[in-house]
Amino acid sequence: MDIPAMSMSLAQNNLSQAVGISVMKMAKEQMADQGQQMVQMIERSVQPNLGGNLDIRV
Repeated sequence: MDIPAMSMSLAQNNLSQAVGISVMKMAKEQMADQGQQMVQMIERSVQPNLGGNLDIRV
């Protein structure tokens, strides 16, 4: 049993897992920001009277 090799492998696995978690956390925060921006955009665009009447002259 090669203890130093096992130790290095375990350290690499731990680092890989930590990096993956950090990337997922950044993606989650970005998606939350995009969701908030979308909600704001929808709130601004809600105009119940818009498009209710159409005036056409020929």
